[in-house]
Amino acid sequence: MPVEPERPAPCRTCQEFALAEAVANGERDYSKATDCRVLLKRHRQGGECTAPGEQE
Repeated sequence: MPVEPERPAPCRTCQEFALAEAVANGERDYSKATDCRVLLKRHRQGGECTAPGEQE
């Protein structure tokens, strides 16, 4: 059975945005969930992300 390489853990900020999005979706606050996705994308594109391979 081939062993899959481990993916690098996302940075803390990425995790916080992902959690906030999940909470917002759970509360059916889709506007807030969208805001979280936008902020996450800006964070990754802005060079602030510390996790290797997370920049889009």
